[in-house]
Amino acid sequence: MHSSQKLIILDRDGVINVDSAQFIKSPAEWKPLPGSIEAIARLNQAGYRVVVCTNQSGIGRGLFDMATLAAINGKMVEMVFRQGGRIDAIFFCPHTADDKCRCRKPGIGMFEDIASRFKVSLEGVLTIGDSLRDLQAGVKVGCLPILVLTGKGNRTKEAGGLPKGTKVFADLAEAVRHLVSELPIPKSA
Repeated sequence: MHSSQKLIILDRDGVINVDSAQFIKSPAEWKPLPGSIEAIARLNQAGYRVVVCTNQSGIGRGLFDMATLAAINGKMVEMVFRQGGRIDAIFFCPHTADDKCRCRKPGIGMFEDIASRFKVSLEGVLTIGDSLRDLQAGVKVGCLPILVLTGKGNRTKEAGGLPKGTKVFADLAEAVRHLVSELPIPKSA
């Protein structure tokens, strides 16, 4: 990875798309939050590589299978692509909390895998989530935490106990506007 390229790690449900207590079980149920797809494209234009890191225990619970998850993620990737952006990688944990795996956030397995895949330290890398476990996992490996108030974000903020230095934004679009505001955004051709 070139040193000029920065990595940013995004949770999926509640950050990029509308979350559901019943899980997102089909591409039809996957609906982007307003401005989130454009925000990812803006991150790319500002030199960020975007990685999605998501707990998907619906697989472990038997609510949907790997092919369905691939179709849901395919829809997200395609929407970002059509907006002129790119998601560099998607890391997911298929396990339930009972599995006691190392990858399920707040575990750091997926974050270690991201560091290894991109051959970088995650020290100072931004991670954006809507739940405490998203932020806790990132902070354990040196990421800088950003909470968005979409999805479970408002409840997470009210519950308190956020990692020190957590920045809070209304949604992904607002967080990205803040992150890239120092940089000129190239005009599209």
